[in-house]
Amino acid sequence: MSEPESRPVVPEPPAIANSGAVGVIGLDLRGDTPAPKKQVYSWALWDWATQPFNTVILTFVFTALYLTTDSFLPADLAALDPSSKAYDTAIAGLTSSLGLGSTIAAFGILLLAPVLGQRADAAGRQKLWLGIGTGALIFCMLGLWFVEPTPNLFWLGVALISAATVFQEIAAVNSNAMLIGIANPKNVGRISGLGWGFGYLGGIIALVIVVVLDTFDWFGMSTDNGLAYRLIAVGCAVWAIIFSIPIFLNVPEPSLGRPERKVGFFRSYVLLVKDVAGLYRDPETRPTFWYLLSSAVFRDGLGGVFAFGAIIGTAVFGFETQEIIVFGIAANLIAGVSTILAGRLDDRVGPKRIILASIGSMIVAGLAVFLLRDGGTMVFWIGGLILCAFVGPAQAAARSFLARVTPAGREGEIFGLYATTGRAASWMASGAWTVLIVLTSQTAFGILGIMAVLIIGFLLLLPVKAPRCAKKHTADRSSLTA
Repeated sequence: MSEPESRPVVPEPPAIANSGAVGVIGLDLRGDTPAPKKQVYSWALWDWATQPFNTVILTFVFTALYLTTDSFLPADLAALDPSSKAYDTAIAGLTSSLGLGSTIAAFGILLLAPVLGQRADAAGRQKLWLGIGTGALIFCMLGLWFVEPTPNLFWLGVALISAATVFQEIAAVNSNAMLIGIANPKNVGRISGLGWGFGYLGGIIALVIVVVLDTFDWFGMSTDNGLAYRLIAVGCAVWAIIFSIPIFLNVPEPSLGRPERKVGFFRSYVLLVKDVAGLYRDPETRPTFWYLLSSAVFRDGLGGVFAFGAIIGTAVFGFETQEIIVFGIAANLIAGVSTILAGRLDDRVGPKRIILASIGSMIVAGLAVFLLRDGGTMVFWIGGLILCAFVGPAQAAARSFLARVTPAGREGEIFGLYATTGRAASWMASGAWTVLIVLTSQTAFGILGIMAVLIIGFLLLLPVKAPRCAKKHTADRSSLTA
């Protein structure tokens, strides 16, 4: 893939001491000049390209309808009555094991994401690491072809999905960093929302393709030995290859690099500790420090909604294959539209208000789903779609919040910390999910674990100072760059 012929002319960011003290916010460097639409849409297409991993593999199809079903139970357990306690306990063992894999993946991101982001900043090579993460994600999806429906291969599926989660997060660090190169304070909320919205809409198309294939019985192809689900995983990999190309061809690096910060890999951890301490010591960047901590918790809860949502639909509410996929299409449509609309509102009222309103609504809907779970599938349809209407706006606003307070020249590092703090807390949702299911032997109680994490995140965000709005940000630019 070739580099773009030219980069936008922006002032080179000033050297930034290890103390973390900076005088320029990264979004200020572009000024009021909007990026070409080709760059904006090429950047947003990366979310479109990789979302089928989350939507089709991680949430609605591969894990919910294949990996955590009796296809991977020993024959004696698979033959039990699905309404029996022993069968329910066996399925709960699979769902909790998937949660354990997610928790282990979190530690991989914890160790790698900020340092790799920091090194990408120093070299000005965010696109290189975006390519490495995206390529490894694609490789893991291709590897799911070998996960045939036998108990011995269950952990191979968990390992590949967990590794894919790590690589996607590493890639997302650099995709998020590139947002700062194409946005300014007036449109960062809209562009961030566009990316998330494109992702959800891409997930819809991928799910529709699955529905069409299933409706026509795969046009006569045999679906024995889990072949349909394995082909779906390969299809998601091909999808990612095709639609991730534009970002590499058309979107520039967010910065030219900071050679003075090039150090050895293990030395990067020492520099990282100094930078984090600098974020806290400097009054200008202290809100960034506290936001990284608070967002770690609520974003883990947001991730838990999608990671385990379809499993709740199948294991708790008894959704069948077609029903859960149709639900997934409706969920992604609502999430995509609401996220794009909320992105425009973000630039007017600020991201913090969007996040708090979204999380608060999700908490109410999630608790209602748990308390009313005996009311049948309509409870999940209504409550689940309400959850999906707010999860996208919260995710997009969370990204624009950080973009508004990220110092120039530290895009990869700060978004690396964003990923790593998120994963440092990601044991909370998956851990609470796993513990409550193990203690009760009922998948439904995992809902309470996810809601508890959202409540904690909501409370932690309340005292965090909101970033400046677009008007004030523009007015203050001259003083910041003086």
